[in-house]
Amino acid sequence: MKRILVTGGAGFIGSALVRYIISSTPDDVLVADKLTYAGNLDSLASVSGDERYHFQRLDICDGPAVDRLLQAYRPDLIMHLAAESHVDRSIDGPAEFIRTNIDGTYILLEAALRYWRSLDRVKQSAFRLHHISTDEVYGDLGSSKGLFSEISPYAPSSPYSASKAAGDHLVRAWLRTYGLPTLITNCSNNYGPYQFPEKLIPLVILNALAGKPLPVYGDGGQIRDWLYVEDHAQALYRVAQVGKIGDTYNIGGHNQRKNIDVVASICEILEECAVAKPAGVAHFRDLIQFVADRPGHDRRYAIDAGKIERELGWHPQETFDSGLRKTVQWYLSHPAWWRRVQDGTYSGERLGLAR
Repeated sequence: MKRILVTGGAGFIGSALVRYIISSTPDDVLVADKLTYAGNLDSLASVSGDERYHFQRLDICDGPAVDRLLQAYRPDLIMHLAAESHVDRSIDGPAEFIRTNIDGTYILLEAALRYWRSLDRVKQSAFRLHHISTDEVYGDLGSSKGLFSEISPYAPSSPYSASKAAGDHLVRAWLRTYGLPTLITNCSNNYGPYQFPEKLIPLVILNALAGKPLPVYGDGGQIRDWLYVEDHAQALYRVAQVGKIGDTYNIGGHNQRKNIDVVASICEILEECAVAKPAGVAHFRDLIQFVADRPGHDRRYAIDAGKIERELGWHPQETFDSGLRKTVQWYLSHPAWWRRVQDGTYSGERLGLAR
């Protein structure tokens, strides 16, 4: 049994990872999360009663608090997912992205380095810090037929992707300069249950159910590789357990789709599965509305996940069609979760949780 600290463990990907660890491994997990708007303890309700699950509200930019947490919990592994992650929000207000994704990663690295140096040699040799990042650090593939590999140059386009790229560079520097044992993974677009409704797939599902417009940027021709979040969680755990220190692993779903085709597919599934349409809506596709493209919008991302498949034996289990259907059906059957998100009653502030 390992003791695993998951920063950002109440977020979309983090909570999927925690649910996987508790349900499928013998390990002990401490979730450290600031509970900003995207952190939701409802997403951890299924594991919250397990004796191997623990939660601490924490801002990773609070260095002394991070030091105290590491000394108290004594983790064997840190999986760092705490991040601001929405491109549109980064365009409107980049400061919080700089603070969390760059300053927060630096503060965590410094605390982890102090903690790692305090361990005996056996514990030091077993310790790892796994930094979870994004394919957006590589920039835009445009009209090329290529794929992002682990050696693709960094060319971030948005404040979000630039802040994540900076975090990646810091992690590599703390390995090279100080010897801190680290790994990095870069993933493609995630989707699945418990995703905050600002992201494309849940936004389209919930807007459609409410009879609201389904906004599509530009011509909708932007291409993304889609990765089901539960597949991603299994890949993250696999890398953390057997990945090579100092290596980077790209995690993708082999599911390239145009945004407009994703929206159309959701509409088709809703036509089949939704109990009823909103008043005045004959077909869900009628709600599609093209809107002005966002600044610096990358045209295409696509991941070459060959390395993790060859070296670590991980393969995604879901196709895009199977994963999307599961996702739509989950939102249809869990209105209590997303309604609490929409009305704000899920938030840590309203729940009165201690900071």
